[in-house]
Amino acid sequence: MSGPASCPVVLASTYDLGRQPFGLASAAAWLEAEGIPVRLLDLAVEALDEALLADAALIGVHLPMHTATRLAVPLVKRLRAINPTAHLAAFGLYAPLNEALLRELGVGTILGGEFEAPLLAAARSLAAGRAPANHETIVLEKQRFLPPVRSGLPELSRYAHLVMPDGTRRTVGFTEATRGCKHLCRHCPIVPVYRGRFFVVAPETVLADIRALVSLGAEHISFGDPDFFNGVGHALRVAAALHREFPDLTYDATIKVEHLLKHADALSELARTGCLFVTSAVESFDDRTLEALDKGHTAADIARAVGACRAAGIALSPTFVAFTPWTTIETYRAMLHAIADLDLIESVAPIQLAIRLLLPQSSLLLDLPEVRAVIRPFDRESLCHPWAHSDPRVDALHSEVSRLVEAETEAGRSRSAIFQRIATRLAGPALPAARSAASLLPVMSEPWYCCAEPTARQHSAY
Repeated sequence: MSGPASCPVVLASTYDLGRQPFGLASAAAWLEAEGIPVRLLDLAVEALDEALLADAALIGVHLPMHTATRLAVPLVKRLRAINPTAHLAAFGLYAPLNEALLRELGVGTILGGEFEAPLLAAARSLAAGRAPANHETIVLEKQRFLPPVRSGLPELSRYAHLVMPDGTRRTVGFTEATRGCKHLCRHCPIVPVYRGRFFVVAPETVLADIRALVSLGAEHISFGDPDFFNGVGHALRVAAALHREFPDLTYDATIKVEHLLKHADALSELARTGCLFVTSAVESFDDRTLEALDKGHTAADIARAVGACRAAGIALSPTFVAFTPWTTIETYRAMLHAIADLDLIESVAPIQLAIRLLLPQSSLLLDLPEVRAVIRPFDRESLCHPWAHSDPRVDALHSEVSRLVEAETEAGRSRSAIFQRIATRLAGPALPAARSAASLLPVMSEPWYCCAEPTARQHSAY
């Protein structure tokens, strides 16, 4: 190989929560800046083109989440069959968490954390006729981010869109203003990789990406930062710059309950600059569960955070891990009552009421005796430790709620209707319906979730 141009690279994504894959676009920017030809393939919305892979010297698969990794296993086997001479790389949050399996499948380069620079280094090595070195699978060196290159990806209209309360739709673009997280929640997959560190993307780089997304038709921006307020000053600068240049553009972000309370005075600035809603990993209304997860908030804090957001004119979209080793029939019923009492029924995607705790190989929860008491050995097919609740009634409830949510969602039932069906199943006191139109909020057509055990529907067609 005589130079970078003789090392064609293919970067593939299997699933990225219904979003145009930012990881591919960011990595492509680094490679193209050095004149390395890059082809992007998003298998969530397009078919695998074998001809695209035939002459690739490097094939990288992005693994940002658990489902993407499960789907990647059969893909990697097929890639090896299509192009046995290509060097295979896996990059993203879940790559180092599944290193042993990926190595067995023939993946030579495994990168988590700040993956762009070492992925470029792998391409340079191949271009020079050398095998890439991969001494560190978790890279936490600060790097200068480049505006992502999205020209090789499917158009934004093929991805999840935002549904407004009046039924109108907005095309969504996805970007990141920070990477990693400074918190250490025990169930979070970010923690084993970033270990409490986070990195900011320069505001001018974020804005350059937003400009590109708007040129591609984006009417709403979804910030994918694990916590937009990890660096609250940085977040407010990004939001102000976005609003100055695109005053009609709306956006959403993810923020911890703890940060919503600590920086409540900043929420009005988010609303002023176009923030429609905030997603927050509430997880549970049970203080024992919240302590075990090391969430940094209490059930009382959740109610305060809902009030702070509403006072600022921003909707709160809570996510949950409804079924954990600490869940009881009583705490599950109490969760439904809390959702109703806070007028959040329309704010909770029904799938959130069925989420079961995921225990990947490197989960910090495995250090807890009460977790070790209920888990089974690591399962290579599901890429997690299966677990059984000490009370069989809780596992039976989970199975029933999961089936109900899937059937009712496919039938087109409303969030309120599905919520009431679940509440009726528990035969508890009658729960109120959503009380006002104010409880309605914009929702993504494909609600994201994490920390959940895989369902039967998460399978691969490769």
